[in-house]
Amino acid sequence: MQTALLTGFEPFGGDRLNPSGEAVRMVAAAWEGPDHLVTDVLPVAFDAASQRLRHLIDTHQPDVILATGLAGGRSAITPERLAINLADARIPDNAGAQPLDSPCAVGGPAAYFATVPVKAIVAALTDEGIPAALSHSAGTFVCNHVFYLAAHHAAARGDVRVGFVHVPWARGQAPQGESELPLTEIARGLDRALRVALNTTADAALIGGSLH
Repeated sequence: MQTALLTGFEPFGGDRLNPSGEAVRMVAAAWEGPDHLVTDVLPVAFDAASQRLRHLIDTHQPDVILATGLAGGRSAITPERLAINLADARIPDNAGAQPLDSPCAVGGPAAYFATVPVKAIVAALTDEGIPAALSHSAGTFVCNHVFYLAAHHAAARGDVRVGFVHVPWARGQAPQGESELPLTEIARGLDRALRVALNTTADAALIGGSLH
């Protein structure tokens, strides 16, 4: 039996809810194994999120870490391919911090690739009728920060698979004209993504690149 850590985020930026955090709670409520699932909703704050993530990893020693967050404006559930060693906040986090051009980890490598099978996740979600696409940038806010630090820890330990998934706004939450998905569909997508991450070690050889 493996242990999986699945995280979402609290609301930020004026939104009344964060569908990543709500969907993670839904996945936890319906989870029936067989693998052990640990979930948490992280603060949208650089320092507090990194401290909470470190505590969760040290306490539970997960085999798979799948963090999730909101990417308002996207139309699909998007596994991220790359975490970069850069915190460059366009807006303050929920604690008022706004790092500019700072490393997520001093002395760390410039970037880490996800070690969960991102293309296989996209294919699995698409096969089930859930809008999904591969993304190559997790941004430079707290989402990328958490993704990078999880990958940095995993690289030191050597046997942890790490990924990050961005989700769209939930239905009824998006500004007029923007893309959204039902919260139940987001939760179903995260559950499926996590199960693929747990059960698939080699990624699918599928087209997933981008021209720009």
